Amino acid sequence: MGESAHILVVDDDRDIRTLLSEYLEKNGYRASAVGEGKAMKRLLKHTHVDLIVLDLMLPGEDGLTLCRELRKESQVPIIMLTALGDDVERIVGMEMGADDYLPKPFNPRELLVRIKAVLRRTVYAPRDPLTTEVRSYRFGEWRLDTTTRELTHHNGTVVSLSGAEFRLLSILLSHPTRVLSRTQLMEMIRGRDADPFDRSIDVRISRLRQTLGDDARSPQIIKTVYGEGYLIGIPVEMESAAS
Repeated sequence: MGESAHILVVDDDRDIRTLLSEYLEKNGYRASAVGEGKAMKRLLKHTHVDLIVLDLMLPGEDGLTLCRELRKESQVPIIMLTALGDDVERIVGMEMGADDYLPKPFNPRELLVRIKAVLRRTVYAPRDPLTTEVRSYRFGEWRLDTTTRELTHHNGTVVSLSGAEFRLLSILLSHPTRVLSRTQLMEMIRGRDADPFDRSIDVRISRLRQTLGDDARSPQIIKTVYGEGYLIGIPVEMESAAS
């Protein structure tokens, strides 16, 4: 993906929309800008977009709601704009699937750097499976529904997963024969350059193992490949949404 990528700016501040659109086009991107969620949805129906810069505070549906709705049907990268100090909203946004965030006020150059980084990761790192392509994953005694995001045991027990846990498990299941490093997983889930000292992936892996009844001392479902990363260790069946 080159610098002809199409960036959509969703912000109710006309000055910010104009500034960012002109700046992005000056730096080789195609840019569109809208002021609220309904206009965003109309544009996405007939226009391909490579990345969305999405403001948290919007009239009508807010950025968090729009992010959650987008993630039900699309993996288009999202960078959220948040008010300075809105840590709770930032964390919730990342849990709902945002790839990165930037607090306001910000320097357009920093946004440009983040856009380039997210687009680069989109090319080289595997993304979450699209719900339009895969309806569910069956593995062992479990079924993960990518539309409802429900994890169901064969005895009928339904387990609730956090947004980050769902994304982590679906990423692993969509690449069942591939070892994914901690850094790759952090980039796909958190959307920011990985911190090699961040152990949050290990914590989420531990929670998933506990949820799945996977023995932490000798896990069979989510295996640790020492020095490399994590791997699904049992057969995975994918049910197509078209089936």
